[in-house]
Amino acid sequence: MEQASRTENGHFRNPVLPGCHPDPSICRVGADYYLVTSTFEWFPGVPIFHSRDLVHWRQLGHVLDRPSQLDLDGLAPSAGVYAPTIRHHDGVFYLITTLVDGGGNFIVTATDPAGPWSDPHWLPTTRGIDPSLFFDDDGTAWVVGTREKTQGRYPGDTEIWLRRLDGLTPVGEERIIWEAVQRRGIWSEGPHLYRIGDWYYLLTSEGGTARDHAVMIARSRDIAGPYEPDPRNPILTNRHKGREHSIACTGHADLVQTQEGEWWMVLLATRPYGGDFANLGRETFLTPVTWEDGWPVVGEVTESRRSPALTPHR
Repeated sequence: MEQASRTENGHFRNPVLPGCHPDPSICRVGADYYLVTSTFEWFPGVPIFHSRDLVHWRQLGHVLDRPSQLDLDGLAPSAGVYAPTIRHHDGVFYLITTLVDGGGNFIVTATDPAGPWSDPHWLPTTRGIDPSLFFDDDGTAWVVGTREKTQGRYPGDTEIWLRRLDGLTPVGEERIIWEAVQRRGIWSEGPHLYRIGDWYYLLTSEGGTARDHAVMIARSRDIAGPYEPDPRNPILTNRHKGREHSIACTGHADLVQTQEGEWWMVLLATRPYGGDFANLGRETFLTPVTWEDGWPVVGEVTESRRSPALTPHR
């Protein structure tokens, strides 16, 4: 079915993926954009979408569409697949995610994003959720993720860990590179690494996935840190907007640069009504990003925005 146009008079409508599409992750290959979202206890797992303009998205299929890839038998609700990250390197697409009450973190690969995708390569030496992949300019690959501290100071006290990859296998020393920015902040999670110029940037979310959700960023000259936080953190949140605001729970974001040089952020948010209730769950929104003094400045997440400087592609 052809998707209706989401652009009018040079503006687009949010959310760009209406309905239950949480935890978006995005990558660009040339003029093509690919996006994945969480599916939790549902099969098939991890829908994958394609776009040429960041606004109109067409589903290509599912990354995890065979029982050999995703065995959900006996798993309770919310115990399935969380927070996938999609990346592309040297002609191969990589997706990393977590089967929470199954085998833990795993990677699948494909040369065609429409599939077929490989069976999982499990990472038994890692612990936690929300893993992400980063390929450095020299080809070195890294995996980063989040987990609760073994001796947490309070429930939801988490840390961000980093490991190098040899092929698809974590090797070498594990490094703890980050924790929540806000004092007693909960669930510092959803980490993504980027190299922009001479800086490594670490993007995270914290505050939980409800109304206190927020996006934080830090940077370092060395991938292993130490990372310094942006003095303007959080760079995105709607927690101060109040219960009557039309968009809530903004967070769990990923960044992408267009072939025209613009920066954009995909993120989850909700459209509540009647107080806290969001009947469509967590949806995928899009918002612009500019840069000042070496830090990203994220535009307000609104129902209508100027469209990316890309040819509309329904």
